[in-house]
Amino acid sequence: SPERSMDRKLRVEIGRVGFVNFGADYGKVCVIIDVIDQNRVLIDGPHEFTGVRRQSFPLKRLGLVAIRINIPRSPRHGTLAKAFQKNNVLDQWKATSVYRKMERQEKRRNMDDFDRFKLMLA
Repeated sequence: SPERSMDRKLRVEIGRVGFVNFGADYGKVCVIIDVIDQNRVLIDGPHEFTGVRRQSFPLKRLGLVAIRINIPRSPRHGTLAKAFQKNNVLDQWKATSVYRKMERQEKRRNMDDFDRFKLMLA
């Protein structure tokens, strides 16, 4: 039924962990800390763990994962960093299929011709 499929869909909410799926920060993890409107959210890395600084970000360039941390709306940087570390977000991120797919793409992108040839023969 349609109600069940709606429950499984990831919601844009404060504390939802996502990743940048386009642009200079491609593949980096971030946390939604506030919703600006239906197209934009405020995200933060925290930058010492992920390299993403606090910024307004379009939802089209953000992929969501099934990880959520319990934080208040627009927390201070230190509060977010403590919650991020306490919930082992980076370890949970590395266990997702999206992360493994990105790693596989990166490995193949960095292959030279001979490596691609060996892969083809394997």
